Amino acid sequence: MRSLILTTAATLALGTVAASAQEVRVYNWSDYIDEDLLAKFEEETGLDLVYDVFDSNEVLETKMLAGGSGYDVVVPSGTFLQRQIQAGAFQKLDKEQLPNLEHMWDTIQERTDAYDPGAEYSINYMWGTTGLGVNVDKVTEALGEDAPMGSLDLIFDPANMEKLASCGVHVLDAPTELIPAALAYIGEDPDSHDPDVIAKVEPVLEAVRPHILKFHSSEYINALANGDICVAFGWSGDILQARDRADEADNGVTIAYNAPKEGALMWFDQMAIPVDAPNPEGAHTFLNFIMDPENIAAASNYVYYANGNKASQEHLVEDVIGDPAIYPDEETLENLYTTTPYPAKVQRVVTRLWTKIKSGT
Repeated sequence: MRSLILTTAATLALGTVAASAQEVRVYNWSDYIDEDLLAKFEEETGLDLVYDVFDSNEVLETKMLAGGSGYDVVVPSGTFLQRQIQAGAFQKLDKEQLPNLEHMWDTIQERTDAYDPGAEYSINYMWGTTGLGVNVDKVTEALGEDAPMGSLDLIFDPANMEKLASCGVHVLDAPTELIPAALAYIGEDPDSHDPDVIAKVEPVLEAVRPHILKFHSSEYINALANGDICVAFGWSGDILQARDRADEADNGVTIAYNAPKEGALMWFDQMAIPVDAPNPEGAHTFLNFIMDPENIAAASNYVYYANGNKASQEHLVEDVIGDPAIYPDEETLENLYTTTPYPAKVQRVVTRLWTKIKSGT
């Protein structure tokens, strides 16, 4: 989840090289891997890696459901994965080609079973929460010492948002994140598929819409880090990356991440192989490479997201494994919720609602 287009030698634009058995094409979220791993994969396997990026599930889903994506490995989030499995977009994993499956974390597997029972089609890459990124000084200046930095009041109370508008608020361009959060805020089931219940978030979102500077799913990382905005509703690892970029720049910006006390979405990004992948054998080689504990630890240490590989934890730096914003304690885990895909009719309702909110009309 994520922001920069990779520019390493391992990154090629899709279509510039004809697919071959010596090439693996991967489509992942932007700014979501340690670039050194890309070169390491090529060196260890002798395969050429084409690594392209996206920054929304909707972009990926359009490619997947249209067919002929041209990729060998893609990385949808859990709810989108489930819907795409049902649509026949993926092939089952050949687990004999994946000896590193033994390192996966059963606690995460139990949760991802809701989307892919028995991990028949996917492996977990990263997981995290969706919550509040704040520029501590600017939010305190705008709202006072008792600013609700750990509550959804921060972004859903119009009185707060009116004051925060002067320093800038970004939210994800993702209805599957914002609508459940708004439902949790008003005390409804965040996983509701009832159109009448979902409709209850419209006045909540409309009331704060005039004070939202931008809907975008990656720009808030640099905007937070540079002090250009003071609040982002976004993905945990992105906000922690913003925090660390600000620290490295020593620019006087102090960023904090909080999972809302009303509950936060726990999401999972899953690596899967399209049913029409040009090189499924190479895809399995890539998945097994990623499941090596040291490799996936390097990715987590770079992106500041938790991963679904238990054996990797001994290779994680303390800033990652010891940060409860990345690896939450049991109490916080219990307060996290998950969501399931909207049925087609409900999805149309959600899409219309989101279009209306974003346009402000």
